[in-house]
Amino acid sequence: MDLSIITVTWNVNDYARENFKAIYANTQGIKYEIFAVDNNSKDGTADMIKAEFPGVHLIANSYNAGFAKANNQAIKHAKGRYILLLNPDMRVLQGTLEGMVRWMDSRPEAGVAGCHLIKEDGATVPHVRRWPKFCDQMAIILKLPHFFPGILDNYLRNDFDYKKEAIVDSVRGSFFMIRKEAFKNEPTTEDLKAGKTLPYLDERYFIWFEEVDYCRQAKNAGWKVMYTPSVKCIDYVGKSFALMKRGKTQEYFRDSMIKYFKKWHPAWQAALIRLAWPIGIMIAAIGEKLNLKTNAKT
Repeated sequence: MDLSIITVTWNVNDYARENFKAIYANTQGIKYEIFAVDNNSKDGTADMIKAEFPGVHLIANSYNAGFAKANNQAIKHAKGRYILLLNPDMRVLQGTLEGMVRWMDSRPEAGVAGCHLIKEDGATVPHVRRWPKFCDQMAIILKLPHFFPGILDNYLRNDFDYKKEAIVDSVRGSFFMIRKEAFKNEPTTEDLKAGKTLPYLDERYFIWFEEVDYCRQAKNAGWKVMYTPSVKCIDYVGKSFALMKRGKTQEYFRDSMIKYFKKWHPAWQAALIRLAWPIGIMIAAIGEKLNLKTNAKT
């Protein structure tokens, strides 16, 4: 088996349908399997997959397990040499998956990789970022990019050339390819401490930061995280997120950010970030009340 494709679904029936259609229509020349992990969708997504795509291995959860845990449920059964975490609001093109497998075969040092993500009109979706640092995450919490638009340029790598292959810190989790040999099913504590292998995605993150965390683990274990422009995939960007209430997305984002900093940074940084969040929420509420709108995305 060359490739195990894992898609986590939550109330995106139509997008998931088109996603699977695109995979079957545009993929030849490799052996692949598809897993769908449905997080208790209320729009009939699981029933649709079962009826229309009997070849897809469906795991239907009775609750919303989040992104990391749901992916891990399928990873434990994956047989491919490579594992692709593919969001339901993605569309592979002719040659996307075969091209990515061939590229990974030619880059044995790559433990994790992402490709050139584009919008429907062909415009690039910027997604390569540097590691989150205390100052840039505090800027996001306090909504400073609304007043100082260039403050996140370094973190967001606004100077990154998406036409060139590169070793990077992290790539977007919507198209996230992992070399299976980079980790084993049940790593021992000693293995992890020695950096010999990678665990599954860290299930402490419900959503957000889990792919950044995994990239850091990959680098610590001696693997490279890489970006390639040789393969393209359409990304519709955040269709499941759009169904969540803004307060809930902020809660998930806040909790994951704090967990990330507790794991990878000094304790005082995580503590200050926790203290800053109520201030950030208050600033956001004032901005909404005053109807302040900018192009900054925080």
